[in-house]
Amino acid sequence: MTRSLRAALLGCALLAPFAAAQAEPLSLAVSAPPASIDPHYYTLTPSIQLSAHMFEGLTQRDENARVQPALAESWKLVDDTTWEFKLRPGVKFHNGADFTAEDVAFSLKRVPWVQSPSSFAVYTRAITDVQVVDAHTVRFKTAAPYPLLPNDLANVFMVSRGIGENTPSSDFNSGKAAIGTGPFKFVSYDPNNRVEMARNEAYWGEKPAWDRVNYRIITNSGARVAALLSGDVAMIDNVPTADVAKIRNNDKVTVAEGTSLRLIFLGLDVFRDGPTPDVRGPNGEELAKNPLQDKRVREALSIAINRPAIVQRIMENVAVPAGQFMPEGSFGYNPAIPVPKFDADRAKKLLAEAGYPNGLSITLRGPNDRYINDSQVQQVIAQMWARIGIKTQVEATPLATLIGRLNRFDASAYMLGWSNSTGEPSTSLRAVMGTRAQGGGGSLGLSNYGRYSNPEMDALAEKALSTLDDKARETMLQDAMKMAMDDVAIIPLHTQKSVWATRRGLTYTPRLDEQTLATEVRPAR
Repeated sequence: MTRSLRAALLGCALLAPFAAAQAEPLSLAVSAPPASIDPHYYTLTPSIQLSAHMFEGLTQRDENARVQPALAESWKLVDDTTWEFKLRPGVKFHNGADFTAEDVAFSLKRVPWVQSPSSFAVYTRAITDVQVVDAHTVRFKTAAPYPLLPNDLANVFMVSRGIGENTPSSDFNSGKAAIGTGPFKFVSYDPNNRVEMARNEAYWGEKPAWDRVNYRIITNSGARVAALLSGDVAMIDNVPTADVAKIRNNDKVTVAEGTSLRLIFLGLDVFRDGPTPDVRGPNGEELAKNPLQDKRVREALSIAINRPAIVQRIMENVAVPAGQFMPEGSFGYNPAIPVPKFDADRAKKLLAEAGYPNGLSITLRGPNDRYINDSQVQQVIAQMWARIGIKTQVEATPLATLIGRLNRFDASAYMLGWSNSTGEPSTSLRAVMGTRAQGGGGSLGLSNYGRYSNPEMDALAEKALSTLDDKARETMLQDAMKMAMDDVAIIPLHTQKSVWATRRGLTYTPRLDEQTLATEVRPAR
């Protein structure tokens, strides 16, 4: 059967208004805005998923987070510290230029150049040298054995060397430098509103079902659901928990649901020695030292939170209580790490032992536009902390505002989410809890806004990342995670589930990485 005949038969199977799906754009709505069109700007899922439409890595992950070939057809270890990647021949950039190993070298060199709130350099730091062997062969040297390089490179998108060095992110946002190899081409970008893309007719892989994509950003949950039910959009992500049951019972809509790799957690400033404006005495008085440096205080804050209650009452079971970064059954999950048990009485005793029998006053900061029920979760945590004498003021703001504050280290207690999209826990151990270099140098701890430091954990995680034996590496990662969780490096809350909804006649396969990809929206067969 020819491609055109197969497409025609698929089109006939759709219900109105999608009968001419290939002749019309796909309009979908996502809940969080990308930070930039620049695929090297920010390791934020909304940005990464948008980049995946227009740019590609040497490798990619399927819906189960397994590494698959992409711009590289194959890869192998030449020796313990040398990886060789064979590039796919015949791949063209959107401007018609050939994709070659020189573009790979340029892209890897560009990543640390980009001024970023959270750099993709965490995925390139193991590479000490890039060797262009020929147009379709590239070798990566590492200082030590590094088994996760194919995983990491799925997060590093290739750009054309033709854009030139020192190209600012603004040139991507305008479209001038938005030249990738992906299934869609850049058309326009209206920040916080929409991105328009057109199908790449010269794409090397399977062509998307849609000739254009109207990628809308609708952060308000009610407005997003209304847009779906009215037919204004054909798909939405992050279906609000309160609407899941209603949508399931709507015969015009289909729901897709699956567990994600995203942990929602609280970060704490354990670095600052002296007074901190966000943690004060019970009457708002300034304290001589930072209480969060005391593990007993951190543990009290953790066990004062009733995780099952949050999952049932606030998340309406679209989440799973968590005690670590990886969900059960995944690589690196440690069954010896329990979900912290709610115990308000013990929490009060720990505070008293730490020298705060009358409690504390804390400002809890977090986003109000990024995670499922994020502001509601923060309010409930504040109520739970109040029961152990922690007077809590919640400051929920847009994620962009929060990240700006976190980058200035101007928050003592904050809520964030993190997805180990590589399918194992090394990125959280490195980026979220790894020791951040003084002055911002290095690539460890780039998302460690509480500036937690545990050199023993760092060393164990680094050792794991140079261990080629999978079983031995997993044991080391499990041990490193337990070390951090025992020390209350962060306070894990729950692992989110992901819920998408499409108009009837379309299907979407749930992804562990939570990404919403137009390429995966297909006419129902």
